[in-house]
Amino acid sequence: MSFDTLGLSAELLRAVADQGYREPTPVQRQAIPVVLEGRDLMAGAQTGTGKTAGFALPLLQRLMQGRRDRAPAGRPVRALILTPTRELAAQVRESVAVYGRHLPLRSAAIFGGVKINPQIAALRRGVDVLVATPGRLLDHIEQGTLDLGRVEILVLDEADRMLDMGFIPAIRRILALLPPGGPKGRQNLLFSATFSDEIKRLADGLLHAPVLIEVERRNSAAERVTQLVHPVDRERKRELLSHRIGSLNWRQVLVFTRTKHGANRLAQQLERDGITTAAIHGNKSQGARTRALADFKRGAVRVLVATDIAARGLDIDQLPHVVNFELPNVAEDYVHRIGRTGRAGHDGEAISLVCVDEHKLLRDIERLIGRSLPQEVVPGYAPDPRIPAEPIPNGRNGRSRNDPGRSRPGRGRDGGVRGRSAAAPRRGKSRARKAQ
Repeated sequence: MSFDTLGLSAELLRAVADQGYREPTPVQRQAIPVVLEGRDLMAGAQTGTGKTAGFALPLLQRLMQGRRDRAPAGRPVRALILTPTRELAAQVRESVAVYGRHLPLRSAAIFGGVKINPQIAALRRGVDVLVATPGRLLDHIEQGTLDLGRVEILVLDEADRMLDMGFIPAIRRILALLPPGGPKGRQNLLFSATFSDEIKRLADGLLHAPVLIEVERRNSAAERVTQLVHPVDRERKRELLSHRIGSLNWRQVLVFTRTKHGANRLAQQLERDGITTAAIHGNKSQGARTRALADFKRGAVRVLVATDIAARGLDIDQLPHVVNFELPNVAEDYVHRIGRTGRAGHDGEAISLVCVDEHKLLRDIERLIGRSLPQEVVPGYAPDPRIPAEPIPNGRNGRSRNDPGRSRPGRGRDGGVRGRSAAAPRRGKSRARKAQ
């Protein structure tokens, strides 16, 4: 099947061809016709399956059809795409701009961590498609710089991640400001890697007679990712990681830690080992995060150490290696982490460095994905059986109570960052927005 069989306009087909895409992915084949019909959609797809094009392409076409039919005065926001993180918002907006390059539609992204005034200026010039994180969107609404009364299409991208980060109350506030949904009303599209009971309840209150599509088995890991566990003592993980990077000549490695403090410490240690490294997490400014990711993509940085804020917001072409320096406390996050590699038909490798403390976490992951992960002891790094297990800190999301990178209740999974337009969050406001 080719893209020209899906009912897309010539302008969109040209943009797709410009990117070198020839055949739609399974999620695109199923989602595009449904969205073009104007129906609500609940789609389950892992990262790297092409889901952004699955909603962006038909969304743009529907906006063009509505533009010819009604020609709304000015440039009100007609499509709203909500994402959990800044990186994902920027990535989705870039995709919308690429696919709509031959259309007279404007798009913009608004998120925290950067100055609000340029965003206000963009909104004043008029925006057809707005990509936003929930917290910064509410900031604009409170300041009177944004009106959502003309939104025709709503997309919740990575809905399960937004649930994890505590954004659902903010999303419900936003929904109350939108035009009604239902037949001939606002069209709603929900994309999620997993369908928990909470996500299903959210969907029940949002979607009208939705079409359900699932292109991957629930909580399945990417088929093209080779997964391997290296047992190792906790104190020798960094040494083993440096050894594998050097001896195997890994040139581009995304490494996950549990905490921001741990990410900074590991990045410093790898730098001392002579490996160019950068860290990316919620305490970094947006400028620092953007520079670190750009350096990593162009090869100026060999290793990028990240917390789970990056698990779904990073899009890196042909990333060959993902390393779990520490296993996540939530088994589903393992699937999202390793989903950064093995994307778009390319092979990838996911390595987990597992110490005695993490055996239960490993069992939880294996139970989730439905199979045991192969284990290989690296010569010279066999774990010492005399070392006892230590409990993993049991603070919120596994962070130690005294860890400076620990999230406070109500914040996003990766904690708070600076960047609100106001000096500080007002009482009663969700702190989750500060993770954006």
